[in-house]
Amino acid sequence: MTESTTDTPGSALDISLSPEPIASYEARPEEVNRVLLLYSGGLDTSVMLHWIQAQYEAEVVTLTINLGQPGEDYEEVIEKARNLGAVETVVIDAQEEFAEDYVLPAIRANALYGGGYPLFTSLGRPLIAKLGVETAASTGCDVLAHGCTGKGNDQVRLEATVATLAPELKMIAPVRSWQIGREEELEYCRRHGIPIKGGGEAPPYSIDDNLWGRSSEGGSIEKLGEAPPRDVFQLVTPPEEAPDAPEEITIGFEAGRPVSVDGKQMDLVPLLEVVAEAGARNGVGIVDHIEDRIVGLKVRDIYEVPAAEVILTAHQELEKLVSTIHQNNFKHALDRHWAYLVYAGLWSEPLRRDLDAYMVSANEFVTGEITMKLYKGSAVPIRRSSPFALYDENLASFGESGGQFSQKASPGFIELFSLQSRMAERVRGRKGEGS
Repeated sequence: MTESTTDTPGSALDISLSPEPIASYEARPEEVNRVLLLYSGGLDTSVMLHWIQAQYEAEVVTLTINLGQPGEDYEEVIEKARNLGAVETVVIDAQEEFAEDYVLPAIRANALYGGGYPLFTSLGRPLIAKLGVETAASTGCDVLAHGCTGKGNDQVRLEATVATLAPELKMIAPVRSWQIGREEELEYCRRHGIPIKGGGEAPPYSIDDNLWGRSSEGGSIEKLGEAPPRDVFQLVTPPEEAPDAPEEITIGFEAGRPVSVDGKQMDLVPLLEVVAEAGARNGVGIVDHIEDRIVGLKVRDIYEVPAAEVILTAHQELEKLVSTIHQNNFKHALDRHWAYLVYAGLWSEPLRRDLDAYMVSANEFVTGEITMKLYKGSAVPIRRSSPFALYDENLASFGESGGQFSQKASPGFIELFSLQSRMAERVRGRKGEGS
């Protein structure tokens, strides 16, 4: 196989083939014959589509997956791929599978990484990898190509999942091996007549989005001493520009699954869309986050997650209402570990499946309604109801007593409950007296 000589030798555009593989799943040049390219139609994957054909003399099949990215024109993406030489183009609408098999488990696990990131990209990557493996098999591809860099987590999530599901499928990651910037990619597009979104200007931020959220990173976001610029926010209204009157929205749950909005039963995908719209117009769901990546870096990301903030807050509130103190304390630790495994790209880890089984069991009685007040960036629970609530309004009233609770029993409880602490104080106090 020959390398392209179109570009000036020795320049940044003279992109060579990947060096000697390090991992067993990385493809050697002689193994690349028919490639399945995970294709978004953006800058990186468009350059890759041209480059793979030129460098490897390989056929390329593109796979584009709809996870609810707003405003995407898939006919345009298909046409662009064909014009760039793709021998076959595949588009899969995976919104329902994403919502049911990935977002719903995250809701039951109250999934947040680092206290703020609701894992929307992390949840999408194992599904993309799974569909990539299936499409590679159905289209006769022996190599899978993706556009992840060497600094991000997505390379871990995609490659770990593919290597688990199809160890025989080889992979290449051209962007990771190129180590060139966006200006050089734009120049490559100009030299080879590759159309560029936005008229040829480098996009100011790296964006990823789906029906569970949107992320922006890079550019001016990396300046920690500055507030994020206004043009970052493309999904959520900045809180100071949100309506002056609060909006109430009631989320209904059955066994931890969101099933209704304001009393109207809905399938999961349209429900997420309706909640996202309500949150977004009220400035809810902006997260300015310093994040510990799996590859060792700290990064700053701006997340816009209106559906996640409203639904996760409501779900946690309902869990507190129907679960015992011991369930609530214990589940919190498991929620965090579930989120870590998903963030780290270990979707296929058996422990994650074990935790899923627990989350389903723990959500058995998480049924009821939570009314949220949305106002200028805040989402606050204001009304709660459940047939399984462990709450008695009469007993909750100050000074009331009756039924299974007797205030007269409190002194005995206090004496027994504090017994070991009181004994320890006396025993350890003696040691201090003798020193």
